[in-house]
This record gives sequence, structure tokens and C-alpha cells, in this order.
Amino acid sequence: MEEKILSKIEEIKEDMLDAIIQMVKIDSVETPAEPGAPYGKGVKKALLKALEISEKLGFRTVNLDNQIGYAEFGPVGEGESENYVCAIGHVDVVPTGDGWKQPPFSGYTENGVIYSRGVLDNKGPIMACLFGLYALKELGYCPVRPIRIIFGCDEESGFEDLTYYLSKEPAPAYGFTPDCKYPVVYAERGRAVIRVSGNRQELEPFFAFVTQYFISAKNNGDRLGIDFKHPEYGVMEMRNYKLATTAEGTPYFEAAFSYPAGHKVEEILEKIKEKAGDLSVSLIHNYDPVIFEKDSPMVKALQAAYEKVTGLDGTPVTTTGGTYAKAMPGIVPFGPSFPGQKGIGHNPNEWMSVEDLVSNAKIYGLGLYKLGLLNV
Repeated sequence: MEEKILSKIEEIKEDMLDAIIQMVKIDSVETPAEPGAPYGKGVKKALLKALEISEKLGFRTVNLDNQIGYAEFGPVGEGESENYVCAIGHVDVVPTGDGWKQPPFSGYTENGVIYSRGVLDNKGPIMACLFGLYALKELGYCPVRPIRIIFGCDEESGFEDLTYYLSKEPAPAYGFTPDCKYPVVYAERGRAVIRVSGNRQELEPFFAFVTQYFISAKNNGDRLGIDFKHPEYGVMEMRNYKLATTAEGTPYFEAAFSYPAGHKVEEILEKIKEKAGDLSVSLIHNYDPVIFEKDSPMVKALQAAYEKVTGLDGTPVTTTGGTYAKAMPGIVPFGPSFPGQKGIGHNPNEWMSVEDLVSNAKIYGLGLYKLGLLNV
């Protein structure tokens, strides 16, 4: 069956590439909410197009109030939705910025490479998942549990779409998000945003604290006593600094803390408060680290799919990034970037090669097939 899956994806790759071009031609940068479009008209248009493509491929589709939607294949019936397998990506994209050699929503292709905002992050990969599943369907595969391809709409801005999804649907038994890197990622570091607020009548202590512990310091938090290290998860990283004032004129400083597993956000807050004195320290939001056993059935199944297609070492890895795996129980990050591919998403001239898109479809098709065989 595995060889048949790989061959079938070769047969349908042109249809997949056409679908990807249709998707990346839609400007789906999030804009203010409108009636029936919680993340703006562009994101809604991209979601509807993804569901339209899915329906044409013969899948059942569900649109959850334009917050998020999915295509589904497999058995239908009472209790079936409790044990589904999924791939979850997103159709919203970050703003384009300057420096593009061609219009960012043109689907421009040159020398076997597609350049467009969202082709890597994340329209190309989630379409690769969809067509990987389509290959299974066309081969007559009958999964023992439903398989869903979920199209998120708010991954870039806050995961509100996923919160809505989980208020309507159960979490999957197994799954992955094609929004990180290969090989399969078994652990994501925690990510917290912490705010330090000053007093507009006494600015000197506020700016002295920010300068000493952030601006003039290393970004590992050593001066705060939070320079945590782990042989697998790496070191603490402080990033995304923001200095601003509230509507009332109160100055504040925010930073994102990417922290290794084995530590809790309360530990970070306590250390900052010890140094901050009379300044106010507050947690804006936090996602705890996500960890799966490297030899768990799900991780091993995805590792096998990656190694089968690429012939590369698929030893599971960790990441400093943040994906839907932070908020969706039971899933891991898996692709789409191959080793050595960095700094592509969120930048001008975002790209993905046709060869890599086809390889992704093969990996994801095999991955979904293998996950569908696992016992719950």
C-alpha cells in the first residue's frame, strides 16, 4: 500500500499544485472582524476556497461559523468523531511587507519554485495534507476511524479559531500540524508573554530596570536568574521586546519568553518580580511546553513516514517555535521545512519548491495512513 500511495501522489500532483496556486492567490492577512467573517473577508475567502476544493475531491466538509473548518474522510456514525486522526494547518497569513520581486499573492512560479505569501506558511503544506488524504481515498483505502484535514483561520494572531473548534468538537486521538520543520518534533518549548509596568510619575526606575535586565543584557535571562538550560530543549530565549504605553499613559515593557521543558512560568514570574522591586509584573498569556515520548506510537509512525520518503535520519527533534500543538491536545509539529531550510516563512519572497511540495504530500499521505492504523 505504501508504494501505491507514493505513486498515486505523483499522478495527482498537478491537481495539487493547481489547488495551491488557487489558495496563495487569495490575500488572507487577518483584518478587523465583520459579520460572518470573524477574521476578515480575506481569511473567510481562503477558508471557503479550501472547503470548496475539498468538496470537489469528494470529502465531507464542515464550516464552523467561518472560524475554522475541515474536510473529513472515513466512517460516519455515533461515537466515530471521538477517535479521529487529523492534520491541522491554517489559511491565514502574516502581512506581506516590502521587498517582493513579484506581487506576493500572484502564485508566481520560476524554475520549479512557487513564490507567494503563505505558500510555506501554511497553505501549501495543508493542501499537501489534503491531497495526501485524497490519494488514500482514490486508492480505496477504508480507514477504521475518520481522518480530518482542518483549516485554521487564526494561527498567526492568537489561536482563537482553535479555542472555538474545541468548544464544538472533541480533540483528535492522533494528529500533526504541518507548520514547523522535519523530522517529527516531539517537544515544543513553553512560550509566555510577560509585562512589566511602570509609574508615569516615576519613570527612572522603570527604564533602569528595562535597560539593565533586557536591553543591555543577553537574551538568555542570565541577569534575571532564568538562564535555564536543557541538553535537548536548549536555552531560555527572550525575544519580541515591546516598549509602549497604555491608553492611560502608563509605560510598560513586554517580552516573550521561550523556555525549556522542566520549568514553569510561575518560576519565571517569581524571578522577575524579585528584581523588579515596586514595578508591576503580570502574565499576559502562556502556553506550557508540549512533550511526547520519542518512542510513542504516533511519533514513531510519523518518523517512519518521513524516513520512507526522504531516506534521511528521522530522529525526532525539539523546536523553539510555537504551533497549534500548543493548544490542540494530541498533536505534534511535523514538517514542512526540510533540514537546512530556515528564514523562509514570514519574509519577502516566501517560497516552496514544487519538488518539496510533492515530497510533503507523500510524507503526509503516508503519515495519515500510518496514524489511521494505530490503536486508540
